[in-house]
Amino acid sequence: MLAFLQSFSLFGTVFNAVLVIIGACIGLVLKKGLSDTMADTVMKGLGLCTLFLGISGSLVGENSMILIISMVVGTLIGQGIDLEDKIKQLGDFVEKKFGSKKEGQKTSIAEGFVTSSLLFCVGAMSIVGALQSGLSLDHAVQMNKSMLDFVAAIIFASSLGVGVLFSAAFVFVYQGSITLLAEWVAPLLTETVIHEMSCVGSVIIIGLALNMLGITKLKVMNYVPAIFIPIILCIFM
Repeated sequence: MLAFLQSFSLFGTVFNAVLVIIGACIGLVLKKGLSDTMADTVMKGLGLCTLFLGISGSLVGENSMILIISMVVGTLIGQGIDLEDKIKQLGDFVEKKFGSKKEGQKTSIAEGFVTSSLLFCVGAMSIVGALQSGLSLDHAVQMNKSMLDFVAAIIFASSLGVGVLFSAAFVFVYQGSITLLAEWVAPLLTETVIHEMSCVGSVIIIGLALNMLGITKLKVMNYVPAIFIPIILCIFM
């Protein structure tokens, strides 16, 4: 049965999304047993871990000009369409429908969604795993990533709340798109491009970490288009 399911190119992506959902549900159950003080302490600890992930991931980049240009162009695009505001409006709509945000709660659905979505999807494993699934039906990388995301979803949902659950949809769309378009995008997503995309994404994750630590209030989602700019820049640089 498992071998039959693995014959589908999207198996790895679906497996990843399902484990995020399961992990987030476990985290939400654990969240109920945390006091406000404990939850805030956990949040700060996650912020420090996120800062480490961002710094270490940003070191894979090889061309600082690609990073700078990508951030400038991507931010202009993101700010122009105000992605952050649109995600916030969607989160607010869900909160009004389901009444999920309680009085005094510090994190919204939108914040949990943005933070976890970026952490689950920024990085070489997301791209390489999705490409391998699409090109050769090799789901090994995505399945390994799924286990990591499962643990991360438990931890983040216990602090960030139900927004982490909705990030499974972002994982499915992002990785699924790469898998389905693998034959066409594989020539563009060279090792260099993947490294530069990971570098840009990791710099954005540093911004996430600073928000989680309460140091800044950056509209992180407006920087997200920058992640894809290296695909174009690496053709000319």
